Amino acid sequence: MKLTFLGTGTSIGIPEMCCHCPTCMSHDQHDKRLRTSALIETGSENILIDCGPDFRQQALREGIEKIDAVILTHEHYDHVGGLDDLRPYCTGRDIPVYAEQYVIDDIRQRIPYCFGDSKKPRTANMQPIPIEPGRKFKVGQTEILPIRIMHGNIPILGFRIGNLAYITDMKSVDEHNFNLISDVRTLVVNALHTKEHPTHQNVRQAVLFAERVGADSTWFIHMSHRAGLHEVMNAKFPEGMQFAWDGLSIEF
Repeated sequence: MKLTFLGTGTSIGIPEMCCHCPTCMSHDQHDKRLRTSALIETGSENILIDCGPDFRQQALREGIEKIDAVILTHEHYDHVGGLDDLRPYCTGRDIPVYAEQYVIDDIRQRIPYCFGDSKKPRTANMQPIPIEPGRKFKVGQTEILPIRIMHGNIPILGFRIGNLAYITDMKSVDEHNFNLISDVRTLVVNALHTKEHPTHQNVRQAVLFAERVGADSTWFIHMSHRAGLHEVMNAKFPEGMQFAWDGLSIEF
C-alpha cells in the first residue's frame, strides 16, 4: 500500500498570510504546507484521510482520478472543509464517509444538501457510515482500526491500517489505545511547533512519542510555521524521524 501526504500543514497553512518569518518566506518547496490530509492507495481502493479546504488543489496536483471512501479524524474545518469538492468523484454514486456519529451530525448541519433526500445534482453525495474507536471496519478488503486519541479535551480518532498508524491533532493517548499502535512499523503523527500547546503535541513531545512507539520510520505532520524550516529540523531529528512534506509518497 502507498500513502501520499496531500498536505502536512496546520489549520492556517504555510505560508501564513501577513507573516514574514523565515519559514513563511522560505523558497524551499518542502516548507510550503497545505492543510493536513492523506491518500491511501491499496491497489484497488483510494481512501482519503480527512478532506480539508485545500483538497481541490491537492487533488489536481496529485492527479487523483477516484476516491472510493473518506475516513475522518474529527470535524474541525481544516479536516472537513473540502468535502463539497468531492463532487467530481460522485458521478452516479455516493461516496462512503466513515466518521464518528457526532462528526456525521456536524457535517449534516453544515452541508445538508449532500445527504439523503436533500441531495442535489452535481453535489458531493455522501453515504455517512458511523464508526467507533476500537471497532474495526473495512473499505473493500482493507481493514481499518479507529484509535481513540485526545485533541486537548476533545476525543477524536487516529487510524491503524496494517503496520501504519496515522495520527493527527493529538495531545495525548491513554495506555490502552497506545498499546493498539505500539508495534507499528510506520508512524505518522502531528508535531505542531516548538512551544507548549494546550491541544496539540509540540515537536519535542512528538519525538518522545515516536521514540516510545519505536517504529522503523516516523513522519511528522500538521506543522505550523513555528515548527521550523524543513531542512534545519530534519538535520536535528533522531534517525528514522523526519518532517513529511506535501506530495511525498511512502510505501507501507
